[in-house]
Amino acid sequence: MCYVIFNAFFFSSISGSTAEIHSKFRYLSTINDIKTRIQKMFWFTTVKDNEPVDLKTDPEYSGRVQYQCENNDCTLRISDLRESDSAEYKFMLITNDPGGKYTGSPGVTLTVTDPQLQVHVRRSTVNSYSNWTELTCHNNCQLPDQSSYIWYRNGHKLSSDEQYLQLNTFDSADRFYCAVKGYEIFPSPTVYAPKLPSVSVSPSAEIVEGSSVTLTCSSDANPAANYTWYKEDVINPLSYQNQHVFSSILPSDSGKYYCTADNDLGQKRSESRTIDVKCDHCVVLLFIIISFLRKKRNSKESSKTEGRADNKEQVKPEI
Repeated sequence: MCYVIFNAFFFSSISGSTAEIHSKFRYLSTINDIKTRIQKMFWFTTVKDNEPVDLKTDPEYSGRVQYQCENNDCTLRISDLRESDSAEYKFMLITNDPGGKYTGSPGVTLTVTDPQLQVHVRRSTVNSYSNWTELTCHNNCQLPDQSSYIWYRNGHKLSSDEQYLQLNTFDSADRFYCAVKGYEIFPSPTVYAPKLPSVSVSPSAEIVEGSSVTLTCSSDANPAANYTWYKEDVINPLSYQNQHVFSSILPSDSGKYYCTADNDLGQKRSESRTIDVKCDHCVVLLFIIISFLRKKRNSKESSKTEGRADNKEQVKPEI
């Protein structure tokens, strides 16, 4: 009789690193007065023709697998981990007693991934005199407690080796990213403040009263930018989205508009965009007004002409 016990059932590791999986086992020293002898110990992930395949014979693991087995403990060591190494690993113990093949079930599930680092940004706004920004190098894989981190500003290494980086002052053009020491080939995406926002107007043709008009603000930023729309000479913001929509625009909506893009690393304002709304009924109204003024002027001129004619009739020649 044999018992196989694993010290863990699931863990993750980083591509290129080394993983160790431990297994403890116990067995009876004698069975039917026959001394039990261990004939073979190995680790496997696959079964072929109903027989487990020793990892050391698997070409996918060639030169990367070691066994360290002693004192009822057998450790599997896999170096230069690859994502294809993600699997359930089991330990096999073979003894000289009849039917003496023993394995633990379930095995240990190993997941190998890239660190998938992300820089989380948090800005403190306790008061106007104590502003700071904290960057956290976050990963989706459980790393050893003693792991060190590397921080980069504009491509240059910083002195900090902690998971957290506190910034009291920095330029809005600065770019930051991080990596785990020893795994610099897997850096995080870069974080940076918004770049100059661009503004587009749809439709781009002449804007007529009553039509639907959409203003769109876009900026390259990481973390993604938050947007705010303004109209010049108006204090309060119009909206807090990347698009500002006029469902039925009015002539009074004519003016200059701009947007701001901001995240926890900075803010940028766009250039102003002029909106000129053409009054659809104003042409007809203007025609009516002009016609009315012409008629009124013609009426006045006609009255003056008639008045002069009457005056001429009343004047008699002197004898």
